[in-house]
Amino acid sequence: MYNEFRRTEMKNVKKMFILCSLALVFTVILADASFAAEDSLMAVAASKAIVMFRHVKSIIFIVGGFGLVGIAFQAIFGKVKWSWFAGLAVGLAILAAAGAIVNYATGDQMGAKAGSSEDAQDTFGSDDGAGLYKPGGK
Repeated sequence: MYNEFRRTEMKNVKKMFILCSLALVFTVILADASFAAEDSLMAVAASKAIVMFRHVKSIIFIVGGFGLVGIAFQAIFGKVKWSWFAGLAVGLAILAAAGAIVNYATGDQMGAKAGSSEDAQDTFGSDDGAGLYKPGGK
């Protein structure tokens, strides 16, 4: 029984090795086409992630604002603890600073090209006073 199990296991290992080898060969053969592209895959993915981050952050701020008001009224009337209100407020503040924190930690503008307004900034405010709203849809 043990030998039969071991024989079956070795067949699976052999199949997996062949599959990984074929994947490696196809990756090496087809990789040159991806290097010819002007924008790298990671740059495109980073720019799309930043756009998605901005949109999700806007939605979370709207929902979080309503939640903040609701929890504030409940805290005033003693239905919930004030620490819940403080936790939500601090969480929204951390979300507002998330882009700037990541930019500071990585020393990069999260995949944005120089001079582009595509980097993920904080939403506490900006030089033009726009905050969340960026003129031109960016």
